[in-house]
Amino acid sequence: MQHLDGNALAGDLAEVFDGDLTALAGSCAHCGTRSCLATLIVYRTAMGSVGRCPACGDVLLVLAAHAGATRVDLSGIHGLETSDRGTDG
Repeated sequence: MQHLDGNALAGDLAEVFDGDLTALAGSCAHCGTRSCLATLIVYRTAMGSVGRCPACGDVLLVLAAHAGATRVDLSGIHGLETSDRGTDG
């Protein structure tokens, strides 16, 4: 399966959170790597999207449509924040 970058999640996240979140940075709960959502490795299927850490490949974010609603699981991300300091991406 071919992957995309985190920018592929921009529209879905904007519908849920009312804005572009791809520039936000967070740390992987598994390896601690800090990166912007735009740099995630994203796999999309008919069931939804999975965003994986660009360093270790662990699942950081899951988006799934169910019963007319979009469900978002961010449990793989620690400390999601806006930041002007250097981040990957």
